This record gives sequence, C-alpha cells and structure tokens, in this order.
Amino acid sequence: MFKKILIANRGEIALRIIRACHELGIETVAVYSSADELSLHVRFADEAVCIGPPPGSESYMNIPSILSAAELTNSDAIHPGYGFLSENPEFAQICTDNDFDFIGPPAETILSMGEKATAKKSMNEAGVPVIPGSTGVISSVGEAQKIASEIGFPVMLKASAGGGGRGMRIVKEPDQLERAFATASSEAQSAFNNGDLYLEKYVEKSRHIEIQILADRHGNVIHFGERECSLQRRHQKLIEESPSPIIDEELRQKIGSAAVQGAASIGYVGLGTVEFLFDSKSKEFYFMEMNTRIQVEHPVTEMVMGKDLVKMQIRLAVGEEIPSSLAQQKLRGHAMECRINAEDPSNDFIPSPAKVEEFYAPGGNGVRMDSHVYAGYEISPHYDSLIGKLIVHSEDRNTTINRMQRALEETIIEGPKTTIPFHQAIMQNSDFQAGNFHTGFLETFVFEE
Repeated sequence: MFKKILIANRGEIALRIIRACHELGIETVAVYSSADELSLHVRFADEAVCIGPPPGSESYMNIPSILSAAELTNSDAIHPGYGFLSENPEFAQICTDNDFDFIGPPAETILSMGEKATAKKSMNEAGVPVIPGSTGVISSVGEAQKIASEIGFPVMLKASAGGGGRGMRIVKEPDQLERAFATASSEAQSAFNNGDLYLEKYVEKSRHIEIQILADRHGNVIHFGERECSLQRRHQKLIEESPSPIIDEELRQKIGSAAVQGAASIGYVGLGTVEFLFDSKSKEFYFMEMNTRIQVEHPVTEMVMGKDLVKMQIRLAVGEEIPSSLAQQKLRGHAMECRINAEDPSNDFIPSPAKVEEFYAPGGNGVRMDSHVYAGYEISPHYDSLIGKLIVHSEDRNTTINRMQRALEETIIEGPKTTIPFHQAIMQNSDFQAGNFHTGFLETFVFEE
C-alpha cells in the first residue's frame, strides 16, 4: 500500500480523497493556491504545500510545482481527482517518469480515450455500439455536409479533444452547418488548444446513461451498474441518480457488458466511466465517450453498491486484484445526487461567489453531504461554483425523492445565491417524479422562485 499520497486538486474532491486515504492508513499531502489557504482540504491533510497564485493555470495545473511538492514531501503517489490535470496524459506520464505512481490509467490510455474521435473508433472496433457519424476528425465543412446528408439531420458537431459542452453544436438544417462548424471549431481551439471536430447523429430526447467500470492489472474488468445523468443544463450535469428509472435488469446487463467489453479491449486499468446515449424509443444505446478518472457523481454508485470507490481506485493503483465476489454485486435501493452550486438560478445561473455567512448540512438516515464549505468560507471566483453534493439513499425512487426534498429544505447556505431552490422545483415536477425526462428537459423547464 502507498505510504503517502499527494492530492493534485482542491475543494470537495480533495477532501473526499483525504478521507479515504486516512481510513486506509495513508498519509496525505494537500497542494493549494494562495486563494485556498483556508480550505478544509488544507486543514485536514497531514501536510500542505502552496503551489502558486489563485489562477488554476498557475497552481492546480502547474505540473512543475506539483511535482516539486511531491518530491519535497516524499510522496510516493499522486491522485489527480477530477478536472484540472486528471485526464492530462502528459501529467500522467511525467508522474511515472519521475517515479510517482499516478492513480489512474496509463498515459497512453488517457490519450486514446481523451481524443473523442479515436475513442469512438476504438469502441467501434471492439464491437461496442457507436452513434452513426464520422469515423474520425472531419477536415472541412464539405466533408461534414457529406456525412450529415448520409446519416440525416439533425446532427451534432463535437470537439474531438473536448468535454463539458464546449465546442459542441446541434445542427438541425443543412444551411446551419457552415456557421456551426466555424463556431464550434473556434470554441474548441480556445478551450482545448485543438479545433478538431467530429460529427455524429443527434438523437433527440435521448437519455445520458453512464456505466461505472473497475479494472485491475490482472485482466479483470467489472461494472457497478449505471448512473442516470440526463438532467443537464448546457451539457453540465445537475442531478444524477442510480439506478436509472428506465433501465431494467436485462438492459443493465446488456449495456454494462458493452462497457466492460470496451474497457477490456483497450487494456484499461483503474476506475473509469463509459458514457452512452440511450434512445428511449428504439431502446438502442450508443457509446459517447469514456472518462478516465473518478466522476463528480461517483457517490450515487457508492450508495447503491455499498463500496468506497476512491479506496478501490487506490487499491487498483497499488496492483490489487478485484475480488471475484464484486462481479456479483447488486444494486441496493436508489440514490440521487444534487450538485449545489454558488449560482443564481433566477438570473440565468450567473456565478455567485461570496462569503458563506452560515452553513448547515442536513442529516438523518440515508443523507450525505460532500462539501468543503463552512461558515466563514469565502467562495472564490477563480474556480468552478460547486459548493457541495447532496446525496440521499433510500429503498426506492419515490422515497428517495421525498428524502431529497426534505434534505434540501434542511440545507442552510447563507451568503451566496445557490441552486437549492432550482433543485427543489425539479423534485416537485411531475414529469421528473414519473421519470419522464431527457437531456433536453431543462431547456423547457420553467423555474419560478
């Protein structure tokens, strides 16, 4: 087992990793920017090193500073969390080259899955269903027009190196394609320093279903069921749950087997998530992408599986074998997560960085709050607006929704505007309660505070 792990991240995920490490008897090192000096991950780590000024590019994405901190503290492994450098193949390779274990898959795997067009091609070759579209990067508007005419509109342009909805455009008519191509490519170049795009069929009113997989160095790959992630705003997830209200056991095994097959085909090692687009009408599913890291929404899987995914991620990085009994693990009840952000939902979700004057996390049976916030904490404008993740678990979906409503009512965060009222409105929506929603659901959802 590792003796000391440096967490190359901040906020709630850094705190989450520290907790798992301490329960495993592993010492921890926090790195922080000058803006995060009073953050809880700094307080609860065994050691802490300041690695730069507030901008993420000068601190949490500053590879030389992070490696210097690892060397200074004699760390033997580095956990990247999610975001920042978590899916940066260069960082993973540099860690390995400098004799630090990178808690994640090898650099070449991150690279192959990070390049979306390449990932799609690899999955197609492995026999995993993929969305009809280009087999790789499209080089021109003319090529895009040709492919779109073959598969039919609407289509979607996507940044090959991207994520988080950037460099992505839905094109419903042929005359919209040229402008959308230029806009998406420019946005992708700005966000990822790579303007390459690929094109695929746009499935209207689709569901976003993802499968949690685990793979060890001994060739074993298993899955831990699905997460329903269709409630999104501008391609950013807001509410996740497990199991999905539209996935039955037969389909779960089918889509889970496809995810395992795809991960095994590339020799995957560690935790990962295979994301699928699900057509509710045809009951067909298609590979979208693979995330080679721990997901923001991993707690819902932990709640229904009764396992600590971060601990398992660390054990896999050490080289432990997946116990055979885990392959037979079944989902227990229902779990749901609401991402609580410092945003004003009544004003187009504009960020609301501010000092938290009062903070109270809800409690009771089946309620969990993953947060790095406390009364007096200053939410910085330099990073994402996530305050915390409210997760609840119960025996069925209806009871889970009721429990989430109660937990949201109990949550007190005074100072910044938050998305709590928005989540409460969704919990009370009849279509959501019935499980009748899709990835475009929130585009027409009317919120009145």
